Amino acid sequence: MDREQMRKLQGQKLHELVEWTYARVEHYRKKMDAIGVKPDDIQTIGDIAKLPFTTKADLRDTYPTGMFAVPNTEMERIHASSGTTGNPTVVGYTKGDIESWSESVARCLVGAGATKDSVLQVSYGYGLFTGGLGLHYGGEYLGATVIPTSTGNTARQIRLMKDLGTTHLACTPSYALYLAEAIEEAGLSMEQFKLTDGVFGGEPWTLNMRREIERRLHIKAHDIYGLSEISGPGVSCECDAQMGLHVQEDHFYPEIIDPETGEVLPPGEKGELVFTTLSKRGLPLIRYRTRDITRLLYDRCQCGRTTVRMEKPDGRSDDMLIIRGVNVFPSQIESALLEIGEVNPYYMLTVDRVNNLDTLDIDVEMSESMFSDEVRRVEDIEKKIRQKIESTIGISAKIHLVEQKSLKRTEGKASRVIDKRHLT
Repeated sequence: MDREQMRKLQGQKLHELVEWTYARVEHYRKKMDAIGVKPDDIQTIGDIAKLPFTTKADLRDTYPTGMFAVPNTEMERIHASSGTTGNPTVVGYTKGDIESWSESVARCLVGAGATKDSVLQVSYGYGLFTGGLGLHYGGEYLGATVIPTSTGNTARQIRLMKDLGTTHLACTPSYALYLAEAIEEAGLSMEQFKLTDGVFGGEPWTLNMRREIERRLHIKAHDIYGLSEISGPGVSCECDAQMGLHVQEDHFYPEIIDPETGEVLPPGEKGELVFTTLSKRGLPLIRYRTRDITRLLYDRCQCGRTTVRMEKPDGRSDDMLIIRGVNVFPSQIESALLEIGEVNPYYMLTVDRVNNLDTLDIDVEMSESMFSDEVRRVEDIEKKIRQKIESTIGISAKIHLVEQKSLKRTEGKASRVIDKRHLT
């Protein structure tokens, strides 16, 4: 589809989306009324700039289902991701939403060389995280054979990969490298496998990591992008040309804005990525600010596809970290420490990548009263903090209690994170 046809289709879908959302979601209706915008004001895709932005705070403030446009009885599935202050972000899908999401993932898989004859091994986690089921349904939509191995049990993963002739692997890039190491340690050769391609996402990864995965697994490694609020994986993905991620822009309309002013930036300029869900009806989102920093590429790709491409995001406009595929905000750690109340609210997060897997260490300042406590008491508090933080963010971390006032104080915004992964 050429650019003019695409924009016409996007304009029609945007008008329908705004009419649907205005009539069914009180939160959006109030936001639009506050700025004097009615559905009839939105006739073309260019009118999207008249509409208000949506942020994660909107979803948090209306927890759990205040942004849903249909009752729960019309939702076919609900996923959730961790929230910044304890409340998860709840995402609902109608039957039609599942269909369009599956189609989007299927397109991504085709771009990665998959066909109905492919064998897709899905080694993302299944559950509230959208990765596993997203790739699973996309593979089935395509007609491929899907092996739902989920995460863990690496020895079994490798055996099934070899014995069942897996051609396409879907998992986090760090787990792909872990699988490569395990294959080598088992004394197996990649010539014993039928792997040709991998679709990797859920965490940041570098060009060097891509090259390492491709060298050791003898495959082409494709980057896939998505976020649960928009749908999950499949919003965009690389083709064989590996020159940017093709956006499924008839379902997800992208914009690039100045993160400070909210102004829409000209084509080719770098800024914050914003998405509008043109096809979703269960949880429609208008101009959702992803906080990811990237640029859009409108020239025709070498593969012949005409859809817009996005560069791999190279940063964020907020303080969110992605660790082992999980979104982690420093504010979550701070909230957990304040709830415990037995330590000072001063902390430092250190993220690293050891043997291709992300690690998280948290230094926490002891309170003055703790210095007189018995060692066992201090160990109990450390355990309590570890359990509280793990239940809050969903991943394990090593806790280190440090001396009072040993963590650096700063004027203005405090620096709470040291990221040693060298992701740029």
